[in-house]
Amino acid sequence: MSEAQRHDLTRIVLMVLFIGGLIAAAFWVLRPFLGAIIWAVMIVVATWPLMRQVQGALWGKRWLAVTAMTIVLLLVLVAPLSAAIGTVVANADLIAGWAKHLRDFKLPAPPSWLAGLPLVGESAAKLWQEIATEGVQTMTDEVAPYAGTLTKWFVSQIGTVGGLFIQFLLTVVAAAVMYSHGEEFARWAQRFGARLGGENGEGAVRLSAQAIRGVALGVVVTALVQAAVGGTGLVIAGVPFAAVATALMFLFAVAQVGAVPVLIVPVIWLYWSGSPGRGTFLLVVTIIAGTLDNFLRPILIKKGVDLPFLLIFIGVIGGLIGFGLIGLFIGPVVLAVAHTLLNAWLDKDGAAGA
Repeated sequence: MSEAQRHDLTRIVLMVLFIGGLIAAAFWVLRPFLGAIIWAVMIVVATWPLMRQVQGALWGKRWLAVTAMTIVLLLVLVAPLSAAIGTVVANADLIAGWAKHLRDFKLPAPPSWLAGLPLVGESAAKLWQEIATEGVQTMTDEVAPYAGTLTKWFVSQIGTVGGLFIQFLLTVVAAAVMYSHGEEFARWAQRFGARLGGENGEGAVRLSAQAIRGVALGVVVTALVQAAVGGTGLVIAGVPFAAVATALMFLFAVAQVGAVPVLIVPVIWLYWSGSPGRGTFLLVVTIIAGTLDNFLRPILIKKGVDLPFLLIFIGVIGGLIGFGLIGLFIGPVVLAVAHTLLNAWLDKDGAAGA
């Protein structure tokens, strides 16, 4: 190897190390904001057509449209969390009273039909009888260590309420900036894709946008509709802590579990407390909210991309572990983009081979 070749090799190695270090440093600086930025990109890409419609309705003024969309985002993201926290704080004494009442609660003997259930009947009747004999406090003492560990893990993943508020506010600010300069960001993304892979790179950028829109429309919008229907039913039925239950319904719906597990608890409570009319009404609402995703999600997903259920579920769990509560939305987006690009690459490779 000649002296000139050694010099070129040294220069190339140093240049690669410098660029790699610069990229790593940039990601390290942006690391606290990555979750909010990714979520803002998801929101802006999914709602960009709506923003253009709003701009047209507001005499073509971009700043008016950005202001309107920002206010909507604040209402959608911050208001529900504030309502849920306010409900818990305002009813702190009531919650403490319920906890004390539960400690002294005596469970009646198990019903006769319980033991006749297939597979689980005998075990369920035995457990019921043990709790009825020893009291709820004994069961609470046994479950407490496991519940404490689970609670600590969950709190560590979600983070503090203040941190969550900051993430929401950063998301709204980043989305407002992207709304203001959406065309410039889109051109930059296409140029970046073209620089990496030519026409294939530009196509990858477009497919990524479709995947993001698919998650936003097929998952998040469906969850919002389910939570809105269920929350309205809870308010009409006079169920306490409706705001907290609505927030839980939204999270469960995003995680593909659905709103039914949250709604079925107040339905049982209403029947148990002697309000069969309100219980029947909420049961009807539960059925409606539980079946919404069966026809609403396919209609919305057609406007994006078809995403497997398992991919969304894994993305939700992995996002929660990796990014906290905001990862419920980031995880499915990242996996949806990767899944879409991988399928496009495989399809093109298969077509070329044929």
